[in-house]
Amino acid sequence: MLASPCRGPEWPLALALCAAGAACGRADTALTAPGVSAELAATRRSQITDLHYAFTLDIPAERDAPVRGVADIRFTFRHTRRPLVLDFVAPLERVQEVQVGGRTIEYGTTADHIVIPPTDLADGETVVSVRFTAGDESLNRNPDFLYTLFVPDRARFALPVFDQPDLKARVTLTLRVPEGWVAVGNGADATGTTGTTGTTGTTGTTGTTGTRTYRFAETEPIPTYLIAFAAGRFRIEEAVRDGRRMRMFHRETDADRVARNRDTIFGLHAAALAWLEAYTGIPYPFGKFDFVAVPAFQYGGMEHPGAVFYRASSLFLEPTATQSEELGRASLIAHETAHMWFGDLVTMRWFDDVWMKEVFANFMAAKIVNPSFPQVNHDLRFLLAHHPAAYGVDRTAGANPIRQDLENLNEAGTLYGAIIYQKAPIVMRHLEQRVGADIFRDGLREYLNRFRFANATWPDLIAVLDPLAPDDLGAWSDIWIASPGRPTVATALSLASDGTIASLAFHQADPERLGRLWPQRLSPVLVYADTVHAYAADLRDPASGIAEAAGLAAPRFVLANGDGLPYGEFVPDSASLAGLVAHLPDAADDLVRAAGWLTLWDAMLNGRVSPALVLDVGLRLLDTERSELTAQRVLGDLQDVYWRFVTAEVRAERAAEIERFLWARLERSPTRSLKAAYLGAYRAVALTPAALARLERLWRGSERIRGLPLAERDFTALAQALALREVSGWEAILDAQEARIDNPDRKARFAFVRPALSADTTTRDAFFERLRDPANREHEPWVLEALGYLHHPLRAARAERYVLPSLEMLEEIRRTGDIFFPLGWLTATLDGHQSPSAAATVRQFLEARSDLAPRLRGKVLQAADGLDRAARIVHGVGG
Repeated sequence: MLASPCRGPEWPLALALCAAGAACGRADTALTAPGVSAELAATRRSQITDLHYAFTLDIPAERDAPVRGVADIRFTFRHTRRPLVLDFVAPLERVQEVQVGGRTIEYGTTADHIVIPPTDLADGETVVSVRFTAGDESLNRNPDFLYTLFVPDRARFALPVFDQPDLKARVTLTLRVPEGWVAVGNGADATGTTGTTGTTGTTGTTGTTGTRTYRFAETEPIPTYLIAFAAGRFRIEEAVRDGRRMRMFHRETDADRVARNRDTIFGLHAAALAWLEAYTGIPYPFGKFDFVAVPAFQYGGMEHPGAVFYRASSLFLEPTATQSEELGRASLIAHETAHMWFGDLVTMRWFDDVWMKEVFANFMAAKIVNPSFPQVNHDLRFLLAHHPAAYGVDRTAGANPIRQDLENLNEAGTLYGAIIYQKAPIVMRHLEQRVGADIFRDGLREYLNRFRFANATWPDLIAVLDPLAPDDLGAWSDIWIASPGRPTVATALSLASDGTIASLAFHQADPERLGRLWPQRLSPVLVYADTVHAYAADLRDPASGIAEAAGLAAPRFVLANGDGLPYGEFVPDSASLAGLVAHLPDAADDLVRAAGWLTLWDAMLNGRVSPALVLDVGLRLLDTERSELTAQRVLGDLQDVYWRFVTAEVRAERAAEIERFLWARLERSPTRSLKAAYLGAYRAVALTPAALARLERLWRGSERIRGLPLAERDFTALAQALALREVSGWEAILDAQEARIDNPDRKARFAFVRPALSADTTTRDAFFERLRDPANREHEPWVLEALGYLHHPLRAARAERYVLPSLEMLEEIRRTGDIFFPLGWLTATLDGHQSPSAAATVRQFLEARSDLAPRLRGKVLQAADGLDRAARIVHGVGG
């Protein structure tokens, strides 16, 4: 018999909470608050051990038809006279029956929970079975495929679970899918057949009603956020590397694109696995290794054990891929593979330590990619991949510490950002530097072995490392891990009457005036015309001097961060700032040029150097730059100066000069990837009739670039750039480009984005209004691309009307979107603007919304920082 229909949840919930008599009380209502509270998590941790899930799901071919399922949840229960709370969104509409020990029971419901009364529970082995209709919110359903994405707390949107990271479980999955579909999950395929390489797969067993059943073997213990499966019309590529069978599921229809990337993709995975096994001393812990290339995947990748998911475009690169894109793919693969140990084998206890899994994935990825790219200066790459993005948050009023308190998992998505992904790896390199690489590795090995298939916290790791370290790591952690922001490190250079150095020192200050000191090792360099003097300084106190510099000739400039690893706002003395402007392009050392450029960028943002001057230095630097990594960084920054930090009049005056420079550099660039980088920059800044005519010739194929064959991605970008600039016949160009695209997923993306490119303002207005419906925001990368076109600087004046509504939608964006979407929504909305009125709109919104959640307010402040600075620098107001 079915349970009570529970059409009004109040009485079943009251029944569940009060059934034990003495257990009834307001304290238990905290267990059923929205989301997953820290109190609920702690209570269940005391109630439940030895957890197993077995899910059976029927997935129909029709996207709008319901996915129905049964969850059998087995565990050892310790009776606490409190109800047992399962996490499942909208159970009133979605749950058909709940059984305990095979007996149908009455249960309570709230918006996010199923509540089982303590009177239906007993100590010992317990089986709870739930018959339900799965929620679509985290199933990511498409016309002929679907995939799950459950991080950080979205398993409960689809399945009834205990959705907290420290209740790890062994998971068994059975999927019944339409005939012609294939499926992949965390566990090994236990149906006894294998896929057909390079075709639509044929795994599973055929049913009698046009379905195919897949049974996946039980997993090792994993948290709910790592449960994963995908099903649909995928092709399967298979390879064996180092004796390990790997499969890649994908929907790419371009056979040449697959063939061009296939071996590299498998090879990068194999290299990452081998490196991590050697570094950790622990074999890959999850048996089989599959991965899925998902069109329009919300992130670059997600580390589900046994079934890693990637954004397809991150794996399948074009022939015109830049060096940064190639390195990015290698780093992404290394990052997700490192998670098999850091995050999957050992999982944080609570999401306040989510940064731990991300920092080690990024930290290890930086080490892993080195052997695959011997021609790359990896210290330079680390600097450029981490410091600018981390500074982009830490210089703002919305800066947050690496480790943040978290009361409820429904706010966990707001923890993510550049501080976790970019600053934390820098801090880990500082820690490795302080304790020594071998001690650091040995400590991580002990940590992984001690907590394997279990959970751990940051203090657990510090407890392992602290006895091995010469310093007090607790005090070090308090400033670097638990505090937001960065130090200001000012150079103090004093010259004697004869022009030689009298003294050289570096002064540390807390920009928030809280008296904090950030202990770190500086790497000062004195740069001369034909030599560099390098030193070391341990900055533990407010000041640190370089006695050895006394008596030397005055250098062209001094940098405090010459090897790229120190972290902070490095403020050069006035002579060094002038020297950077005059001589930075002449510096022989790659790291010095890159670190000097970042120092100059900070100086511009803080009003010490004009954007026009930075534009000049950047062009001179590019004219002789030997490093592709630095060239690509400078190209990106110059586009920011061009569109955001100079006036429209200056932009118009300098457009032809900059276009000619970029095209000349493109033609004489020695590598295909660097040519591609210059083409991207040329396309991004093109404004003059001559440049637009060239873009159109390239799109039509009447002009070609020697050494750079264009691919579909390039033609699409050209067509979109021409439409954005409203060249004559722009609609016909978009029509033709859409017809050129064969892949249905890429064609769908093009069609979605197209209204945002329209020259018709009513079409753009209507497109923005459609984004109010969460159903139209499901493909988040598509939405962010479209917002970039809506708010492009060429259309910023009209687009200001979208700023306030976008801010007003932010809380709903957080509730309905994935973890990176709120900040992505904000930056795509604000990055095209520089006006004081747009900056004022943001300030007024924040003043009016004093109730906005603090971390969400922080995201607004982070995203608005560039707008505030642009309004102040360009117009002299705002900020």
